[in-house]
Amino acid sequence: MSRIGKQPIDIPAGVTITVGDKEITVAGPKGQLLVPVQPKTTTKVEGTQIVVTRSDDEPKSRAWHGLQRALLNNAVNGVTKGYEKKLEINGVGFRLSGGGQEIEMALGFSHPVKYKAPEGVQLTTNKMEITVSGIDKQKVGQVAAEIRALKKPEPYKGKGIKYADEVIIRKAGKAGKK
Repeated sequence: MSRIGKQPIDIPAGVTITVGDKEITVAGPKGQLLVPVQPKTTTKVEGTQIVVTRSDDEPKSRAWHGLQRALLNNAVNGVTKGYEKKLEINGVGFRLSGGGQEIEMALGFSHPVKYKAPEGVQLTTNKMEITVSGIDKQKVGQVAAEIRALKKPEPYKGKGIKYADEVIIRKAGKAGKK
Protein backbone atom coordinates (compact mmCIF):
# COMPACT_ATOMS: atom_id res chain seq x y z
CA MET A 1 0.00 0.00 0.00
CA SER A 2 1.21 3.50 -0.79
CA ARG A 3 2.25 5.28 2.39
CA ILE A 4 0.85 8.58 1.17
CA GLY A 5 -2.07 7.21 -0.85
CA LYS A 6 -3.59 5.20 2.00
CA GLN A 7 -3.92 8.22 4.32
CA PRO A 8 -7.42 9.74 4.28
CA ILE A 9 -7.82 13.49 3.74
CA ASP A 10 -9.94 15.39 6.27
CA ILE A 11 -12.47 17.75 4.68
CA PRO A 12 -12.61 21.06 6.61
CA ALA A 13 -15.90 22.88 7.17
CA GLY A 14 -16.92 24.98 4.18
CA VAL A 15 -15.26 22.74 1.58
CA THR A 16 -17.37 20.76 -0.88
CA ILE A 17 -16.00 17.96 -3.05
CA THR A 18 -17.74 16.63 -6.15
CA VAL A 19 -16.31 13.46 -7.70
CA GLY A 20 -16.85 13.12 -11.44
CA ASP A 21 -15.66 10.67 -14.09
CA LYS A 22 -12.77 12.76 -15.43
CA GLU A 23 -12.19 15.35 -12.69
CA ILE A 24 -12.83 16.11 -9.05
CA THR A 25 -14.10 19.58 -8.11
CA VAL A 26 -12.87 21.03 -4.82
CA ALA A 27 -14.65 24.25 -3.78
CA GLY A 28 -13.95 26.27 -0.66
CA PRO A 29 -13.92 29.78 0.78
CA LYS A 30 -10.94 30.93 -1.37
CA GLY A 31 -12.13 29.49 -4.69
CA GLN A 32 -12.56 26.35 -6.74
CA LEU A 33 -10.02 23.89 -8.19
CA LEU A 34 -10.35 20.98 -10.60
CA VAL A 35 -8.21 17.88 -9.96
CA PRO A 36 -7.90 15.35 -12.82
CA VAL A 37 -8.76 11.73 -11.98
CA GLN A 38 -5.70 9.49 -12.31
CA PRO A 39 -6.09 6.10 -14.04
CA LYS A 40 -6.71 2.98 -11.92
CA THR A 41 -7.70 5.04 -8.85
CA THR A 42 -11.08 5.58 -7.24
CA THR A 43 -11.95 8.46 -4.96
CA LYS A 44 -14.78 8.31 -2.44
CA VAL A 45 -16.10 10.88 0.01
CA GLU A 46 -16.87 9.08 3.28
CA GLY A 47 -18.38 11.45 5.83
CA THR A 48 -15.79 14.16 6.51
CA GLN A 49 -12.92 12.34 4.77
CA ILE A 50 -11.75 11.60 1.23
CA VAL A 51 -10.37 8.10 0.64
CA VAL A 52 -8.35 7.20 -2.46
CA THR A 53 -7.98 3.53 -3.45
CA ARG A 54 -6.37 1.75 -6.40
CA SER A 55 -7.45 -1.21 -8.50
CA ASP A 56 -4.22 -3.29 -8.55
CA ASP A 57 -0.65 -3.44 -7.24
CA GLU A 58 1.28 -2.60 -10.40
CA PRO A 59 4.08 -0.03 -9.94
CA LYS A 60 2.30 2.56 -12.14
CA SER A 61 -0.91 2.13 -10.16
CA ARG A 62 0.93 2.63 -6.88
CA ALA A 63 2.48 5.83 -8.23
CA TRP A 64 -0.89 7.16 -9.43
CA HIS A 65 -2.41 6.28 -6.05
CA GLY A 66 0.01 8.53 -4.16
CA LEU A 67 -0.21 11.25 -6.81
CA GLN A 68 -4.03 11.35 -6.70
CA ARG A 69 -4.05 11.69 -2.91
CA ALA A 70 -1.32 14.40 -2.97
CA LEU A 71 -3.15 16.44 -5.65
CA LEU A 72 -6.42 16.26 -3.69
CA ASN A 73 -4.70 17.24 -0.44
CA ASN A 74 -3.03 20.22 -2.16
CA ALA A 75 -6.39 21.31 -3.60
CA VAL A 76 -8.13 21.08 -0.21
CA ASN A 77 -5.33 23.08 1.46
CA GLY A 78 -5.36 25.60 -1.41
CA VAL A 79 -9.08 26.42 -1.22
CA THR A 80 -8.92 26.77 2.58
CA LYS A 81 -5.53 28.40 3.36
CA GLY A 82 -3.92 29.15 -0.01
CA TYR A 83 -0.23 29.00 -0.88
CA GLU A 84 2.49 31.62 -1.02
CA LYS A 85 6.17 31.85 -1.88
CA LYS A 86 8.45 34.75 -1.06
CA LEU A 87 11.30 35.92 -3.28
CA GLU A 88 14.03 38.45 -2.45
CA ILE A 89 15.90 40.67 -4.90
CA ASN A 90 19.52 41.42 -3.98
CA GLY A 91 21.83 43.70 -5.95
CA VAL A 92 23.00 47.27 -6.28
CA GLY A 93 20.72 49.20 -8.63
CA PHE A 94 18.06 46.47 -8.73
CA ARG A 95 14.53 47.86 -8.33
CA LEU A 96 11.02 46.49 -8.08
CA SER A 97 7.63 48.10 -8.76
CA GLY A 98 4.05 47.09 -9.42
CA GLY A 99 1.84 44.45 -7.87
CA GLY A 100 -1.40 42.60 -8.50
CA GLN A 101 -0.99 40.73 -11.79
CA GLU A 102 2.08 42.53 -13.21
CA ILE A 103 5.44 43.64 -11.82
CA GLU A 104 8.33 45.56 -13.35
CA MET A 105 11.93 44.98 -12.31
CA ALA A 106 15.25 46.66 -13.03
CA LEU A 107 17.72 43.74 -12.89
CA GLY A 108 20.86 45.23 -14.39
CA PHE A 109 19.81 44.68 -18.01
CA SER A 110 19.58 47.48 -20.58
CA HIS A 111 15.79 47.32 -20.32
CA PRO A 112 13.26 46.89 -17.50
CA VAL A 113 11.90 43.37 -17.15
CA LYS A 114 8.10 43.01 -16.95
CA TYR A 115 6.40 39.88 -15.67
CA LYS A 116 2.67 39.21 -15.96
CA ALA A 117 1.27 36.48 -13.70
CA PRO A 118 -1.31 33.98 -15.01
CA GLU A 119 -4.93 33.96 -13.88
CA GLY A 120 -5.36 32.93 -10.23
CA VAL A 121 -1.93 34.11 -9.03
CA GLN A 122 -1.39 37.39 -7.16
CA LEU A 123 1.93 39.24 -6.93
CA THR A 124 2.56 41.67 -4.07
CA THR A 125 5.70 43.73 -3.63
CA ASN A 126 7.28 45.16 -0.51
CA LYS A 127 10.58 47.01 -1.01
CA MET A 128 12.81 44.28 -2.49
CA GLU A 129 10.52 41.34 -1.75
CA ILE A 130 7.97 39.65 -4.03
CA THR A 131 5.19 37.48 -2.57
CA VAL A 132 3.55 35.07 -5.00
CA SER A 133 0.21 33.79 -3.68
CA GLY A 134 -2.75 31.79 -4.94
CA ILE A 135 -4.84 28.69 -4.34
CA ASP A 136 -3.13 26.40 -6.88
CA LYS A 137 0.17 25.09 -5.45
CA GLN A 138 1.54 24.16 -8.88
CA LYS A 139 0.85 27.60 -10.39
CA VAL A 140 2.34 29.45 -7.40
CA GLY A 141 5.52 27.36 -7.56
CA GLN A 142 5.78 27.74 -11.35
CA VAL A 143 5.41 31.54 -11.22
CA ALA A 144 8.00 31.80 -8.43
CA ALA A 145 10.42 29.64 -10.45
CA GLU A 146 9.87 31.74 -13.60
CA ILE A 147 10.53 34.99 -11.70
CA ARG A 148 13.67 33.51 -10.11
CA ALA A 149 14.90 32.36 -13.54
CA LEU A 150 14.91 35.99 -14.78
CA LYS A 151 18.10 36.64 -12.76
CA LYS A 152 19.37 33.64 -10.80
CA PRO A 153 21.54 34.43 -7.77
CA GLU A 154 25.24 34.27 -8.55
CA PRO A 155 27.70 32.66 -6.10
CA TYR A 156 30.27 35.50 -5.79
CA LYS A 157 28.22 38.47 -4.52
CA GLY A 158 24.80 36.82 -4.17
CA LYS A 159 23.18 39.24 -6.63
CA GLY A 160 19.93 38.13 -8.24
CA ILE A 161 16.49 36.83 -7.28
CA LYS A 162 16.35 34.09 -4.65
CA TYR A 163 13.71 32.39 -2.52
CA ALA A 164 13.42 33.95 0.95
CA ASP A 165 14.50 30.72 2.67
CA GLU A 166 17.20 29.83 0.11
CA VAL A 167 20.85 29.89 1.18
CA ILE A 168 23.32 30.93 -1.52
CA ILE A 169 26.66 29.19 -1.05
CA ARG A 170 29.33 31.81 -1.68
CA LYS A 171 32.57 31.20 -3.54
CA ALA A 172 35.88 32.90 -2.79
CA GLY A 173 36.89 35.51 -5.36
CA LYS A 174 40.31 35.86 -6.94
CA ALA A 175 43.18 34.99 -4.64
CA GLY A 176 45.32 38.08 -5.37
CA LYS A 177 49.12 38.31 -5.61
CA LYS A 178 51.47 38.19 -2.62
